[in-house]
Amino acid sequence: MTHASEQSPVHETAVYTHGHHESVLRSHTWRTAANSAAYLLGELRPGLDVLDVGCGPGTITADLAALVAPGRVTAVDAAEDVLAKARATAGERGLKNVEFAVADVHALDFPDDSFDVVHAHQVLQHVGDPVRALCEMRRVCRPGGIVAARDSDYGAFAWYPERPALDGWLDLYHRVARANGGEPDAGRRLFAWARQAGFTDITTTAGTWCFSTPGERAWWSGLWADRTTASSYADLAVEGGHATRAGLAEIGAAWREWGTQEDAWFMVPHGEILCRVP
Repeated sequence: MTHASEQSPVHETAVYTHGHHESVLRSHTWRTAANSAAYLLGELRPGLDVLDVGCGPGTITADLAALVAPGRVTAVDAAEDVLAKARATAGERGLKNVEFAVADVHALDFPDDSFDVVHAHQVLQHVGDPVRALCEMRRVCRPGGIVAARDSDYGAFAWYPERPALDGWLDLYHRVARANGGEPDAGRRLFAWARQAGFTDITTTAGTWCFSTPGERAWWSGLWADRTTASSYADLAVEGGHATRAGLAEIGAAWREWGTQEDAWFMVPHGEILCRVP
């Protein structure tokens, strides 16, 4: 295994497309270990040490900490501001086995073989070098441990009823995310990236989120309407010349109209990998 000190320094080059607007955190705080890391839960047990990469507001982190206690969870994110929310989440749940730090997944500030499990949810689609990120996750994972990653795949999203404006939304998102240095269709690429990072014992699975009840479709359509018009994503779309404010407003209105349809249904597919470290 190559140690970080033997590699040339690599740091984040991608821009995080979503940012941490309220509409983004509305989605991220909904996530739990059950709905976002079920593929990993069978590998967890009390006493394990876990690194949670890109922890965001910390709801998945808190669930992992409860599952591995008295083991410890170290949660890292590139953004200091969102770590305050993650600390608050852990505090509200009375968790004493979690610590937080700012970190770049391309250059993790931990010794080799530091953790039993290294987990990243919806991270690799946003980084400049996902293979390097997986190499770093592997480096800090102990022999016999697990590197786990799950990412959505925008190109495989499916919805009904069809709306031309939502087709336009998906095309726009692809263009903005890729201009920012990310890969929105990461889910289908996780297996290939893991192989390029040197893993040979890889279990691949897929999972979905599905939104169809009145409450679910109102929530999902509302947060995307707000993201499209008011978040960092909206600013990046306009500043990058990919869209106008008027065009974004039209897409936001289409999202809200879609959410009122009684037959509305939306599926978000995810690729998942469990990589065993030899």
